[in-house]
Amino acid sequence: MKPFTYERATSAAQAAAAVAGKPGAKFVAGGTNLLDLMKLQIEKPTHLVDVNTLALDRIEPANDGGLRIGALVRNSDLAADPRVRRDYGVLSRALVAGASGQLRNMATTAGNLLQRTRCPYFYDTNLPCNKRVPGSGCSALGGVSRQHAIVGTSDACIATHPSDMAVAMRVLDATVETTRADGATRRIPMADFHRLPGDTPHIESTLQAGELITAVHLPRPVGGTQIYHKVRDRASYAFALVSVAAIVQRDGTGRVALGGVAHKPWRVEAAEAEMPSGARAVTERLLAGARTTPENAYKLALAERTLAAMLAQARS
Repeated sequence: MKPFTYERATSAAQAAAAVAGKPGAKFVAGGTNLLDLMKLQIEKPTHLVDVNTLALDRIEPANDGGLRIGALVRNSDLAADPRVRRDYGVLSRALVAGASGQLRNMATTAGNLLQRTRCPYFYDTNLPCNKRVPGSGCSALGGVSRQHAIVGTSDACIATHPSDMAVAMRVLDATVETTRADGATRRIPMADFHRLPGDTPHIESTLQAGELITAVHLPRPVGGTQIYHKVRDRASYAFALVSVAAIVQRDGTGRVALGGVAHKPWRVEAAEAEMPSGARAVTERLLAGARTTPENAYKLALAERTLAAMLAQARS
C-alpha cells in the first residue's frame, strides 16, 4: 500500500473542498471497495478524507411522501428498515442479495453506488485494462467473457456494474443528492448517475471533482408486487450473471431493470410498455442491439427466463 495522508471531515462542504483541492484525494467511509483496491495498488490515493463523522446516517421521511436515505446508512440497516421493507421491498431484497453479512454491516449507501465497475482483468495488474490505465486496452475483449456485459458496451470496456442496490434504486426512480466544493447542492436522477464506458471507461459516474454524495431520495411508494432475483454462480458473495428488479402492478403494467448485463444498471423505459405482453416482448426491447460473445450470449435467454419467472410469481 502506498503512503497517504488522512483527515476527518467536519462538514459536507469541507469534505468536498478537501478532495477537490488535492489531486489524488478520495473520500472514505466503509472502505469495503476502496481499501481492497488500495492493498492491490490499483487505487493509489494520496489523501483520504474520512466522512464517517458527518451526520449522514439517517433514514428520514421526505416531504413528497418518499424517503431520504443518508449517504452513510449501512446496507444492513437500510435493508432492515421497516419502511423500506414495507414500501420498497425490491430495494430490501436487492441489498440482502449483495455481498456478505459482514460487508453489508460496513458498506454505505453512497459507497455501494460508487464501487468500481470491474471484472477479473481489472484486478490483474499484469494485463491491460482501460479502467486502470486509460488507453492501455481491454483484456476482456478476446478473453474469457462469460461474466461480461452484453449491452451498452464499447471497444474500450465490457465490464458490468456490480451493485445490486443500484439496480433496485434505478427501478424505483431514485435521485442522488450531492454537495460540491463550493457548498452548492444538486440532485442527479439515478438514470443519469452512472455512465456507459464509451472511450473513457475509467470515468464511471457524472460526479464532478470533489462532489460528495449526501443522500439518496426515494420517491413516493408506487405499490405493486416488488421482486428482486439474482442469478449467480454460488448462493452468496458473488456478482450477478443476470439480476432482475421488477415492480408489477395488478393490471400487468410495471417497471423492470437488469443487473449483470451492462456497465450500469440497465433500464429502458420504452420496453416496459410490453410488460402486459410478457417477458419475451420486454427483453427483446430491453436488450435490443446487444453485442454478445460466444461465452456470454446465454445472458439473453437467461434474462428472459428470469423475468418470465418473476412475472409469473407476481401474477400468481
